[in-house]
Amino acid sequence: MAALVLFGGGGDLAMRMLLPSLYFLEYDGLLPDGLKIIGAARSDESRDEYVAKVRSAVEGKARAEDAWSDDAWARLDARLDYVPVDATDPVSLKPIKDRVGDGGVTSFLAVSPSLYGRIVTALKAAGLAEATDRVVLEKPVGRDLQSFLQIDDAVAHAFSEDQVFRIDHYLGKETVQNLIALRFGNTIFEPLWNSLSIDHVQITVGETVGVGDRWPYYDEYGALRDMLQNHMLQLLCLVAMEPPSDLDPDSVRNEKVKVIRSLRPITKDEAEQVTVRGQYVAGLSEGKPAKPYSEERGQPSDTETFVAVRVDIDNWRWAGTPFFLRTGKRLAEKRTEIVIQFKPVPHSIFDHGERGHIEANRLVIELQPEEDISLSVMNKKPGLDQRMKLQPIQMSLSWGQGDKDAKPPRRRIAYERLLLDALAGDSTLFVRRDEAEQAWKWVDEVSDAWRGAAFKPRYYTAGTWGPSESDRLLERDGRAWNTGHG
Repeated sequence: MAALVLFGGGGDLAMRMLLPSLYFLEYDGLLPDGLKIIGAARSDESRDEYVAKVRSAVEGKARAEDAWSDDAWARLDARLDYVPVDATDPVSLKPIKDRVGDGGVTSFLAVSPSLYGRIVTALKAAGLAEATDRVVLEKPVGRDLQSFLQIDDAVAHAFSEDQVFRIDHYLGKETVQNLIALRFGNTIFEPLWNSLSIDHVQITVGETVGVGDRWPYYDEYGALRDMLQNHMLQLLCLVAMEPPSDLDPDSVRNEKVKVIRSLRPITKDEAEQVTVRGQYVAGLSEGKPAKPYSEERGQPSDTETFVAVRVDIDNWRWAGTPFFLRTGKRLAEKRTEIVIQFKPVPHSIFDHGERGHIEANRLVIELQPEEDISLSVMNKKPGLDQRMKLQPIQMSLSWGQGDKDAKPPRRRIAYERLLLDALAGDSTLFVRRDEAEQAWKWVDEVSDAWRGAAFKPRYYTAGTWGPSESDRLLERDGRAWNTGHG
């Protein structure tokens, strides 16, 4: 790639995530030789003014990671440029084309998805959608299947599918990628990774923040479309997919599509039994008073800020093993985790009284606030008591365990991996069109079921884990949400 063009280069995503990621890649010596990085936005400012803003955004993050280097910054500075543009106007894009010449260009659209169609059309007209060029699209693309197809048809008219990189930053997290290694790089897990050994799976994405001034966007999308349609279904796919034949991008994505196609549709008759909608009201969040969503929005709304759903996968591997997904704003903790709850031993040879209660094995993959993988197993309590007593212990499977002198690696921004892959043309960790189509189709069915059943959000107090109906979603079958870390 000759150049990376960041449309929306002065916006929040670019300054908070993309440009710091590019600095860290430069710091580690991973950016391709000769790569130009061009910020493109409507602001009429000079290159020097733009670079000063970039440095301000980058330096604080780099120093916090003890990774600031004047040499690394000087190398990044030499790559940076800025062009004020109207990205929907081919004539306005001509200065970018003039600066990059005929080398390959990766255009990253860090702008509102509503502009994607007009921008890719302009890129094609400006000669920035040639065979060697690529485009990176941020989620969400559309708000339902119809709008997704409308936008993506415009993208497909300008770029072939192998040039399109639909980004989901969760897939760039180290622990998410390690899930693939854990499953397919070890013989001990795969024989147990099915409905015969696993009782159920939980996926939680909890946020303590409220919607705040993002309500115009959020009120249109809600938790179902904002989080479950992309992040959570992607995590579900990585847990549930069959072993791919290799790590070729299409081999991996073929298996993910099969999972989404196997999701059992949710009808209006069962919506209240297998889904929960919620909206936060006033409470305490992280020890501070929190306003209700209706007050942040300025008037009442039926938008859900919380969703929980039981997902059944109708295939041979997972028939009978439910997946429970929940996500929401203003929850008790900021926590993203995948819990693999194994079935209990078929018969206990240990008395339950003094010997201790036998707990079923549990594998917890934590993505935030820390990245960690732990396995709960039963172990004998130390001592000479003649009656063997058991206790659960946590075995950490995280990096560096067993090497007390190992220095933990710097915690990377998920976009670092994804930017590097997009520049290299590796689409393994990106979402293919048919994958996004199937996800929208299933989510639209959930939304239609809610509408058909006149299913309104249940209120929950800010700072809690959502409506009580979320607990009952699992309690009906004698299960419960994971309450700890591991």
